[in-house]
Order: sequence, then structure tokens, then C-alpha cells
Amino acid sequence: MNITRTCGLAIVLCVLSVAPACSQGESAPKAVATGAVPADVQPGEAKFKANCSACHGVGGVGTSQGPPLVHKIYEPNHHGDAAFQRAAANGVKAHHWEFGNMPKIDAVTPDDVDQIIKYVRWLQKQAGIF
Repeated sequence: MNITRTCGLAIVLCVLSVAPACSQGESAPKAVATGAVPADVQPGEAKFKANCSACHGVGGVGTSQGPPLVHKIYEPNHHGDAAFQRAAANGVKAHHWEFGNMPKIDAVTPDDVDQIIKYVRWLQKQAGIF
């Protein structure tokens, strides 16, 4: 084996070893909220459980139907609160995950989504995402 081929093989192996860390299969943080949900966040928790948890999981950790919202992809600097409002109002074309498109959620109002966002942001803070 010549040096060029050896170097090329080493580069390929290096790329392949790093690729899984960058994949969309990256798991959500294992930390979940500890302690009681604050009173001002509880309305959002109830609305999340009723309208979001079937796909996004109890506590926003994801399911086989939808991605985890307690994940760095959904932190405020990448997906601001307006993105959550648009998702509920219009649905979302799949772009970070392979769960398929998210339908719009007719059962929630913009005020409901504000309360859900407050809950999701609290969960994210508890998990150390931001």
C-alpha cells in the first residue's frame, strides 16, 4: 500500500467515525426536568400534554412520531418562539428530522402556543440547553 492510498483510507475512516456524531439521530439530552413545574408554567404543560406530547413525548423528549423539543436544535437562537407559532399555525415541512411533515394544529390558539413555548423553554433550561 502506498502512502497516498494509506492517507486517503485514514481520512475516509476519520470522516466515517465522526459522521454519526453529526447525524440527525443524535439523541436529546438525557436530563429531564427535576422538581415541580412552576405554577406560571403549568398551563403550558397542560396544553403541551393535550396537544403536543403524542408526537413530541411527555416532557418534550420525542417519540417515534416526532422529534424531541428538549434538544439543542430547538433552543431559542436556532428556533425562536415565532418558529413554534408558525409550526402550530401552518405546519412544518420536515427539515431536521425524518418524522415526516408536521401538520398544523387547529386545536391551539396563538395564546395557547405562547403558554406551550413557556413550558418548552422551561424544560430546555432544566436540561441545560440554554
